[in-house]
Amino acid sequence: MTFRIGKRFTFEAAHQLTGLPEGHKCGRLHGHSYTVEVVLTATELTGPGFVADFADLAPVKQHLAEHFDHQALNASLDQEPTSENLARCLFEWCTRNLPLPTTAALEAVRVSETSATWAEYRP
Repeated sequence: MTFRIGKRFTFEAAHQLTGLPEGHKCGRLHGHSYTVEVVLTATELTGPGFVADFADLAPVKQHLAEHFDHQALNASLDQEPTSENLARCLFEWCTRNLPLPTTAALEAVRVSETSATWAEYRP
């Protein structure tokens, strides 16, 4: 049996994608209200019956506020600022920085630019 939990975070940012056909609207500087979802899994629960305490995910909110909120993502990422690349970047950051219980694992990071679109990274 596997348990899964997730927490959503939001931030506002702009980006401009290069390498697109001439006239593609995403080639112009534009902004989004991004949603980031961090998903954890565990096969056993800790303490009072948690995969992890949701408070363990608080560093994600701080990281997004400091490095991405109201920023141009072209300057914040060292690669093309697509949702796919942002999801991978945030997954790697979470892997290095979240204080998760040893029984929990980071399963995925999902990034949405709109309410209808998303990109997800899971190794």
